[in-house]
Amino acid sequence: MLSMPAELSPTSYALLGLLMLGDSTDNAGLTGYELKLRADRTLRFYWVSPAMSQVYSELARLARRGHLTADHDRAGRRTTRRYRINESGVRALRSWLSAAPVDFPVLKHPVAMRLMMGQLLGEQAAGELLDSYRQGLADRRADLQAVRDSLGDPPALRYPAMVAEWGLAYYDSERDIVDRLIRGLRPDNAE
Repeated sequence: MLSMPAELSPTSYALLGLLMLGDSTDNAGLTGYELKLRADRTLRFYWVSPAMSQVYSELARLARRGHLTADHDRAGRRTTRRYRINESGVRALRSWLSAAPVDFPVLKHPVAMRLMMGQLLGEQAAGELLDSYRQGLADRRADLQAVRDSLGDPPALRYPAMVAEWGLAYYDSERDIVDRLIRGLRPDNAE
């Protein structure tokens, strides 16, 4: 087992991983904006996608620690930085991946919290809340299915595809839970 690297934030590790996602380490790199788009397309299904300002501050921190290479592209009067993960970044990421303890997610579920106080809503409003959530789940699942379909089956994207499939199973499970809760609210009118 590798020793843990100097502590980085989960966002830093996520950005390092996103810089490697499906690419080799000798690519042209990504701008902070492009990395934010990649985070929005991928992380949002299972992690909080970082704010634009957080992406830039984490990229600067990673560059200062020597985990990224920043190239400057000049187009007219505008300079754009393109970031690439370097060997130090790959080592830090691999060390974290192999040595960080398995931690369980903290459930922060706004619908469950609202349902917990359902006596203040009443049965009809609680049912409408769950119906609305069920529709949102279907929409999110469709978005994630599109991501999974776009990944295809190349070996370089095997693990992102597995995570997308995990997310699809999560949405299916969440839908099943909500369906049971709705049936519990409306036992005479089971859907």
